[in-house]
Amino acid sequence: MKFSLPVLSALLCAASVAAINPADKAFGRAAHKKPVIEKRQTSQPFKNPVLQKRASKFLNPNTEKFVVNGSAIPEVDFDIGESYAGLLPISDSPDETRELFFWFFPSSNPLAAEEILIWFNGGPGCSSLSGLLTENGPFTWEAGTNAPVQNPYTWVNLTNTMWVEQPVGVGYSQGVPNITNEVELGLEFIGFYKSFVDAFDAHGYSVYLTGESYGGYYVPYIADAFINADDSDYYNLKGVAINDPILGDGTAQQEGESLVHLVVVPYVEYWSELFFLNETFMDAIRAKADSCGYTDYYNKYLQFPPPPGPFPVLPDPFASPNYTCDVFDDVYYAALEVNPCFNIYHITDTCPHLYSQLGIVNTGDYLPPGEVVYFNRSDVQAAINAPPTNWLQCTDTNVFGGATDNQSLRDTSLGPAQDGVLAHVIETLNNTIIGVGNLDFLLAPNGTLIALQNVTWNGQQGFQEYPGDDFYTPYHPEYNGGALAGAGVLGTWGRERGLTYYQVQLSGHELPGYAPGAAYRTIELLLGRIDSLSDTSDFTTQTGNFTGTSTIYKRMQEPNAAHGKFYGGDL
Repeated sequence: MKFSLPVLSALLCAASVAAINPADKAFGRAAHKKPVIEKRQTSQPFKNPVLQKRASKFLNPNTEKFVVNGSAIPEVDFDIGESYAGLLPISDSPDETRELFFWFFPSSNPLAAEEILIWFNGGPGCSSLSGLLTENGPFTWEAGTNAPVQNPYTWVNLTNTMWVEQPVGVGYSQGVPNITNEVELGLEFIGFYKSFVDAFDAHGYSVYLTGESYGGYYVPYIADAFINADDSDYYNLKGVAINDPILGDGTAQQEGESLVHLVVVPYVEYWSELFFLNETFMDAIRAKADSCGYTDYYNKYLQFPPPPGPFPVLPDPFASPNYTCDVFDDVYYAALEVNPCFNIYHITDTCPHLYSQLGIVNTGDYLPPGEVVYFNRSDVQAAINAPPTNWLQCTDTNVFGGATDNQSLRDTSLGPAQDGVLAHVIETLNNTIIGVGNLDFLLAPNGTLIALQNVTWNGQQGFQEYPGDDFYTPYHPEYNGGALAGAGVLGTWGRERGLTYYQVQLSGHELPGYAPGAAYRTIELLLGRIDSLSDTSDFTTQTGNFTGTSTIYKRMQEPNAAHGKFYGGDL
């Protein structure tokens, strides 16, 4: 993979010499000026501003303490390039003790000159470093694999990208959580981002917010905070993208603990050969869906255009003592009988459970005896300027528990699809992208669609037509056996009045991990590099005549490609 000159290479640079081109004189061009030569002191910027800018526009006296040695990341046997990591406060108060941890990667893409993309994982309370390590970071270490690999589909290829652990209480972030809702979370984050902009001199940069899962709350509310701040010097927001998001009514899409109900039966029927549940059970679960009103609600409101809203809110399935209408758990436990390793995030998984370097989060996750979670290793923490921490992928602290860490409290905010926040973001930006993976049982696609059909934006309610255009991902050479991505028509999509919606057929909950090429394409759209998800041109970071006429196209052209050795540059 081709990266910009790493910071540490610049730090060790002894001199800068400009070559004189013999053709200058022959073609009447002005000769080069005398080269500027300056010895570079380790961990010190160049004194000459031209040399310093050439070394790294983000390296300055305020950011030196955040420099990460890209050649010294534990277990990673390649240089991950220039990056910065550490803690920044959520306000400019001299007494501020709350700080968020970030890992920021500048891009070598010339189109990324003055823009920054930010990624959030969900939870609530889960670390965005999990996305970096298993989805869209410069290196990935997927569950069940032996070592990290270079990621040809990292979003750093496209733009300057930052992963942030938030809110306070998550991962390496410091301080005592004291929020109870998303508005407070948004204000905390814009305080952090102001600290980042000041430190890295990123004033006026275009900002793009992205995330997944509970990021369906985070991204719209933080975007709303950016918009309401009305300060383009710090909060120049240009677009948002969320995959597999929680957006709306708990029963329709998720309930408290992220349980789907309304769309369960149609989802299981669609994937009936994967679930492989017997007809006796299916008859019983259909009858329950009918009696709880799910079937009629689904048929009435999943329409294009939708019936005029607002849609009624279904009863809480846990309101009755015996959880009569909890169809999700009925299906989930039945699926586990058939497939003991059933994964609600990716329903094609079968046994055995694979070990993830991120540790145990969900029932069935496997942690071998003696293994230490990657981000809980002291050498990893030292390498990325993280404080010594008992790092957890998802914190055991209630991040919405207020100042007393009240475990009974939950995020008191409504879903952004319910209270106008999402509509405000769509209408302000006209560049909002929301997508789902069809193998995600936790947040089934039609639940997201129903939530969107209940939203009015830019003068109309919902999508007027089903978003069914072909979602095309370019054919491309594959040189890295540890990081592969599909090509061709991978799903469907549609765009109306500033909102793009897409579905990827063979992806689970973590879209950039399961379908990295498709996720890469959505970010190209977000950044304005392509016009639509039906665009059949190459990825914007590669060129070539990649026709994809063979199932092993290009893969075996290099001598050791079959063994996973990486030969290519940026994708």
